[in-house]
Amino acid sequence: MQRRGETIAAVSTAPGEAAIAIVRLSGPDAITVADAIFAGSEKPSAFSPRVQHFGAIRNGKAMIDQVLLSVHRAPASYTGEDLVEISCHGGNLPSARVLEAALRAGARAARPGEFTERAFLSGKMDLTQAEAVIDLIRAKTDLALRSAMEQLEGSLGRRIGAIRDELIDLTAHVEASLDFADEDIAPDEGKKIQARLCSIMEKIGQLLATADRGRVLREGVRVVIYGPTNAGKSSLLNRLLGYDRAIVSAAPGTTRDTVEEAIEIEGVLVRLRDTAGIRESRDDVEQEGMARTRQSLEQSDLALHVMDGSAARPSGFGRDEPNHLTILVLNKRDLAEHADWTGTPAARISCKTGDGLDDLRSEIANRIGAGNLQAESAAAINTRHRDCLRRALDSCQRAEEAITNGSTPDIYAIDIREALNAVGELIGTVEHEEILDSVFGQFCIGK
Repeated sequence: MQRRGETIAAVSTAPGEAAIAIVRLSGPDAITVADAIFAGSEKPSAFSPRVQHFGAIRNGKAMIDQVLLSVHRAPASYTGEDLVEISCHGGNLPSARVLEAALRAGARAARPGEFTERAFLSGKMDLTQAEAVIDLIRAKTDLALRSAMEQLEGSLGRRIGAIRDELIDLTAHVEASLDFADEDIAPDEGKKIQARLCSIMEKIGQLLATADRGRVLREGVRVVIYGPTNAGKSSLLNRLLGYDRAIVSAAPGTTRDTVEEAIEIEGVLVRLRDTAGIRESRDDVEQEGMARTRQSLEQSDLALHVMDGSAARPSGFGRDEPNHLTILVLNKRDLAEHADWTGTPAARISCKTGDGLDDLRSEIANRIGAGNLQAESAAAINTRHRDCLRRALDSCQRAEEAITNGSTPDIYAIDIREALNAVGELIGTVEHEEILDSVFGQFCIGK
């Protein structure tokens, strides 16, 4: 797949009606294409960089739209190439016609993420910064936004780059000893290499520990609301959302499928999932709903076990409690609490009056560790980063064990080199086309 050398074009704004739309061109002939389609007081090739000029886009003699056009010359552009941005009137048709004129003049349609991919290939950013761009676009909370900005500014890349520099230095040291094998090597040389490996493994471990934080910031916390029928699960969902999302009825078994919505609690995206009530039933649909409830519980980060606090405690309660964090929620606080629940630790609420809901939100925030998720406190790796770091850690551990077992440098040098490659793959100094395709294929066209 050709990645450079061609001039690409795309609409960079979302489809639909808007005040303006932006069409972008990047590549060696971007300004030449602009000269061919822009009619103004002077040609874009004569423009000063980063200054907008008023004119029209034409397809032959026919005027398509009045626009503002700016030129960004290499290497001082987002992509590191000559780049042109055309601001036309919003709406699907004007932007499509401007793009069509650019394609007719010699550009080709950009693939998803190709502008940011070219920025990466031009050395404008490392691969972790490129991934931060899509995190920035998808951020749904202020906390996720700040985390993405930290990564875009290079905080994660710098930490990984420091680990890579240590591995490069260690690799050079070990391989140099192989080149000069006839010279005497200090008896404690292996211990020094082990100490350096342990230091590197500690830093890798610190980054791996942020994987859950990264998932929470990007995807949110999965919180499942479950319990018996008529306990108030759907009412709780509606109360937490602030509007009626789920059907509430006195008839048992109303909820037969999972209902998912998202809210923000102390800066963290919380994905609430209301589930079918658990009870004995011969109804096939209701049984399937309960099966989905159990599946949701297995995949959850936190569970809200809703019970009717005014009713007796069911026999066998708590015997099959799921193996993860669970908050017992006793609903119907507006009624007298049954004696069976006296002294039972629980969040006591009333979905009818709203009493106790603020305390429940605070407890949810406490359980998910919202206070420990501040974006400024640490980096937050994603799934791809975790895979690369795990491979690097495994290689370092093999090298360390080989030294302990008395292996010669030519044996553990291979493992150290594999660790270096895994870390290089993470920030993009080791390029694998399928990895780049996977990363940039998640972007929208025009970014």
